[in-house]
Amino acid sequence: MDDVTVRPAVAGDRAALGRYGGGLMRQHHELDPQRFVTVDDPERGYGDFLVSQVGDPETVLIVAERAGSVVGYAYAALEPMSWRDLRAPCGYLHDVFVDPAARRGGLGERLVREAIARLEALGAPRVVLMSAARNGPARKLFEKLGFRHTMVEMAREAGGTA
Repeated sequence: MDDVTVRPAVAGDRAALGRYGGGLMRQHHELDPQRFVTVDDPERGYGDFLVSQVGDPETVLIVAERAGSVVGYAYAALEPMSWRDLRAPCGYLHDVFVDPAARRGGLGERLVREAIARLEALGAPRVVLMSAARNGPARKLFEKLGFRHTMVEMAREAGGTA
């Protein structure tokens, strides 16, 4: 891990962010294709979206870089109080993704810890996230870092049986 630098993302990271955002989208879709969306060319769309967040003072968009190549990222933001979600203002960790070849070395944990620290520095009183029910390794990591279960999302497809 000493050979990895975590830094704020820049517009020049668009291709890597798109590649990993697309990977995140595909991973979720494979876990539950009825719940998670997929689109043609998610790399372009996700890359464009993430780069649009660069420079937002209430956003944390960081990348992990090894030997000049981005090997993972985390995306989080300050969120206001939500009547709909019955949630006080918070930092919200939206994404964390590590290149499959760089996994199992603590990089995901490092990205999450750094995102938490940056959200807290921005004044977040807590950090909230959602994790796919079928993504056991991610849930285990989040629990290790002190996240607790607060909600259970449930989905029912139209025309389903009661």
